[in-house]
Amino acid sequence: MPMAPTAPRLAATTAGLLLMATLSTMPALSTAAFAVPPPPSSTRHTAAAADPAAWSAPLSTRGRYVVDAQGNRFRLKGANWDGAQGSWTGSGSVSDPANHHAGQDSHGIPLGLDRVPLPQLMADFHQLGINTIRLPFSNEMIHATAPVPDEALAANPQLRGRTPLEVYDAVVDALSQSGFAVILNNHTNTSRWCCGVDGNERWNSGQSTQQWADDWVFMARRYASVPRVVGADLYNEVRRDVLDDPNWGMGDNHDWYAAAQLAADRILTEGNPRLLIVIEGINWTGVPVDGLPHGRPVLTPARTLSHTLVNAHKLVYSAHFYGYTGPHHSGATGLGETHDARYQDLTRAELSAALDDEAFFVEESGRHYTAPVWVSEFGIGSGETNTAARTWFGNVTDYFADHDADFAYWPLVGFDGHDDWALLRYDSAGHRSGILDSADWRATAWQHLMTAPGTSGPVAAVPVWRMLSTDHGDAVESVRVRAAGDWDVGAYKAACPDGLRLVGLSHTSGRGLCTDTDVTDLRASGAGQTVVTDERYVPGGGDWASGYTKFQCPSGAFLIGYSERGARVSAALCAPGRVALSGASRTVWFDRSDNRPADGAGGDFAYGSYKGQCAANEYAAGIAFTTRVGSSPGPAALLCRILP
Repeated sequence: MPMAPTAPRLAATTAGLLLMATLSTMPALSTAAFAVPPPPSSTRHTAAAADPAAWSAPLSTRGRYVVDAQGNRFRLKGANWDGAQGSWTGSGSVSDPANHHAGQDSHGIPLGLDRVPLPQLMADFHQLGINTIRLPFSNEMIHATAPVPDEALAANPQLRGRTPLEVYDAVVDALSQSGFAVILNNHTNTSRWCCGVDGNERWNSGQSTQQWADDWVFMARRYASVPRVVGADLYNEVRRDVLDDPNWGMGDNHDWYAAAQLAADRILTEGNPRLLIVIEGINWTGVPVDGLPHGRPVLTPARTLSHTLVNAHKLVYSAHFYGYTGPHHSGATGLGETHDARYQDLTRAELSAALDDEAFFVEESGRHYTAPVWVSEFGIGSGETNTAARTWFGNVTDYFADHDADFAYWPLVGFDGHDDWALLRYDSAGHRSGILDSADWRATAWQHLMTAPGTSGPVAAVPVWRMLSTDHGDAVESVRVRAAGDWDVGAYKAACPDGLRLVGLSHTSGRGLCTDTDVTDLRASGAGQTVVTDERYVPGGGDWASGYTKFQCPSGAFLIGYSERGARVSAALCAPGRVALSGASRTVWFDRSDNRPADGAGGDFAYGSYKGQCAANEYAAGIAFTTRVGSSPGPAALLCRILP
């Protein structure tokens, strides 16, 4: 979410960081009492009526596109209805509106319910042409037990006496019944305005990763029966705190890649398997001082380490872009400002290159990281007079239109006279103003974005490529394999998501590559699988890797997983095919160089390591390795066979 362009999103110096850190220790809102929510099974929430929209849930992905249950393109044309994540700026009395962002005290619920009845809000949202609402919340909101003050619900008296979570329930119901896709967004830990050094820098800044994931399972279950709750946006703008950066894949307590993987798996297996999982890139690392390393990684780490979920069609990556920030600019003015360019300082071509490099490369087809990119925040004020900022808004909306991008504007609702960034502003009497007015300079760019042609209708299925990583533990992404229990106790294990087969391995680093290209779901029904730890299935006269140990699948089976102990191959995991499997075979060696198809399908799934990969019309049926002294004991060759 934006702070005022004159206020730094991150402190400028170590002293500044330490000063800001004192704010992160401020007490929680004094008006709320807290308790652990009741068990999720007792709080499942159901929309009261069917909704009228033409599209059908759930949503899933096909390549770079989000599609509905019928396989039709569903472009996320959205906006952020904020408030439930909190609005207090962290200093002064929480009861004084002046101490809340833009003078707007949200009382921990979506803004505007004091001014406008829910049915009118729904009608106004439809008039904008949007179809998706990103609905922020805080972990604090989930646990608050004190009712929302009556004055915060003046235009919706039927909601009086409810807790913030119960008001959130009513908002979710109203949106679903009105036909909007709802994406739940865990925006903050505490109900404090984001996004600087404010105690909400990471998912676990004020709580454990376990509690954070538990809360996500709770929310996923709570709305599992609401038909148009379609997504879980895991956390907002992960960034540096006072002392340390978040990272992507280091395996420590600040590893956003691993935390997102954990929460995603738990949501899809324990909460609601219908949900899209939205994972935002890293928003900021480093200290914003000239001469010191700092910048905005966004999604660039996914080039070499992408997420693989238990459902290969549920991953959406996201990014935020504001004109006053930049690839290496925190957004600060004055204290904390560096000499790096802001996005609004870039030429149209430079901006396009930055967006491609930081986020939209993810939409490239046929890569392990291929997924839709949702720009889940961007925006600007209607009162903005800076020429560069206005030009940026036109350029960035043109880019989104030209790239047929999924997006969500920040924010949707605000108070008139307080937040001129809002698409819709309401005065205390409920009168509306904003981007629908002809005098709003943003309207031209907004209408171009909303009406630009793009892909619609049925989206053809495309091959899926997903990587496996055992860098810091298991990567068993098959629900069927998990159900069978631990198949190699003590080893690091990896298995492809159900419906995909293993086609590539790295010689070192423990990486694998999965796909469904040329045939979807090759595995036979039933729970059968074979753990291979010796050469018993290598037929007489069938030595395809002389002098090497060979773990070969039984006849009629194919590779879906592998395990390693240290650097050494420990086992191969095979599943029976649903069709007869034999076909001509070949040995693909990769212990001395890469040996992959010329088109590089799947992308570089093990950067810096030698890799072997079967062709698109093949399946893998065996792994060979050596235990010779002085040689790497990792995978050295694959047995590849032609698909039927």
